[in-house]
Amino acid sequence: MKKIAIVTGASRGLGAAISQKLVEEGYSIISISRSENSTLHTIAADNDQSYYHFPCNLADGSEVEDTFTKVYEKVNQPDTEEIFLIHNAGTVAPIHTVGHLHHQTVTDSTQINLISPIIMTNKLLKITDKKVTIANITSGAAQRPIEGWSVYCSTKAALNMFTQTVALEQETAGTPHKIFAFNPGIMDTDMQGEIRSSSEEQFTDIAKFQGYKEDGLLRAPETVANIFVSLLLDTETESGVIYQINDFLN
Repeated sequence: MKKIAIVTGASRGLGAAISQKLVEEGYSIISISRSENSTLHTIAADNDQSYYHFPCNLADGSEVEDTFTKVYEKVNQPDTEEIFLIHNAGTVAPIHTVGHLHHQTVTDSTQINLISPIIMTNKLLKITDKKVTIANITSGAAQRPIEGWSVYCSTKAALNMFTQTVALEQETAGTPHKIFAFNPGIMDTDMQGEIRSSSEEQFTDIAKFQGYKEDGLLRAPETVANIFVSLLLDTETESGVIYQINDFLN
């Protein structure tokens, strides 16, 4: 029987590291992102697992809907035993105070961080009879206001509440499905580079984030992925919980 993991934003950073770890754990990977990571294809082949890439602009709701229809046709096979849906893709843009935001950037960010995960989760739970585990990558920014990150903080907070609400609904319905969120903390990824490249006018905490890099405090995505995948595979992981990486570090 096949075990399949659908991962958004799998082409780089944490998404790529999660995908590689899951391949090593015996999962086939379906990647949803604008660009493809050819290394994942090679790693999957070396581990005798399947790898499929579906190009998609997650800021386009219609494209997300169409792409996920194709993805479901791929996973909805008689020999599919279990499905992981991992909403990893996200954007910190726009970085600026309210009153200086561009409409389209706000719309795109909300679509990527919140609406696309809702669309895909809704579609999968509506049409599948397979056991599903959904994991939403969240942020500490969901739990406190950060000047210049109003959209990011708000969309991640909403994603947390979506996680908890879906968990409640699935419990009430008596399904075997599970959904949780995971805050990976600060990592050495392109998103951190984008944050450091902003100005103090846009983001007053920029010096702090530059210090994270200079002081070697950013974790490698591979380190975070190992912790996340262990949580994902643990049968004791609870639905509706917002997990924090710091709870798993010594």
